[in-house]
Amino acid sequence: MIKKKIGVLLLFMLLCSIGAQAQLVTSMRINEVLVINEDNFVDDYGKRNGLFELYNPSAGTVNIGGCFLTNDKNNPKKYPIPKGDVLTKIRPGQHALFWADGIASRGTFHLNFVLDPTQENYIAFYDSDGRTLVDEITIPAGQNADISYGRKIDGQEEWVYFKKVTPSANNLTLDTNEKLDNFKLNDPIGIGMTLTAMAVVFLGLILLYLCFKGVGNAAISISKRRAEKASGETSKKTGDVSGEILAAISTALYELDEDVHDIENTVLTIQKVKRNYSPWSSKIYGLREIPRK
Repeated sequence: MIKKKIGVLLLFMLLCSIGAQAQLVTSMRINEVLVINEDNFVDDYGKRNGLFELYNPSAGTVNIGGCFLTNDKNNPKKYPIPKGDVLTKIRPGQHALFWADGIASRGTFHLNFVLDPTQENYIAFYDSDGRTLVDEITIPAGQNADISYGRKIDGQEEWVYFKKVTPSANNLTLDTNEKLDNFKLNDPIGIGMTLTAMAVVFLGLILLYLCFKGVGNAAISISKRRAEKASGETSKKTGDVSGEILAAISTALYELDEDVHDIENTVLTIQKVKRNYSPWSSKIYGLREIPRK
């Protein structure tokens, strides 16, 4: 009974994962198409052919292996994307680039059909069942060389022409910096930038000085309060005592010193020591101990 429940649970989890994967596949979009490739990107064989990319706008990785690409509405399974290739796992916000060179034997991302520059080109992406249409696009005839046709913003609906082809990259790229261009226009020499930088540096130094000074004064004040609390007396400044009081204290200390000590404290007594021999000529200081063998 327990094994049966575990089996049902595993089957349910498998179905959920398959359903989630299928849901992610349906979020894939054809993102950019280049029909005439004269002086643009080359494939891994050094050849220039028409190309297009798929984009994954979902929040999960999508494995497009087993799905289908076609340029024929009557043949949805014209090119089956091979399974087992790690490169068919498209991460969120990433692209998969396909070459329409008509030589599928060159690899997973080389298709068995080409794009015709003389007429409209239909491209469709189908789910792995070969019946569920995920996305399709018809590229108008009369395309110019090295100008791609793609979504203005990756994965969104509006299609525009791009003079700068961006395969396997975001269609909308920023080649300029608006703030930097503004700075160049209003301050071509760089005086304003220099003054601003110096002002920021000096302001930072002033703030640091004020902070350290404030911290030092606070530390000194705290130390004084602790000392006063420990002694039980408030400290008095020397300038608060008059000169007369200091002179009186000094006189009293001098008189006290005179009364305590007698006259003999100024007499130096040297007591003579008599010896029968001169220590300078004594031989005992010149003897050395014979080393023991």
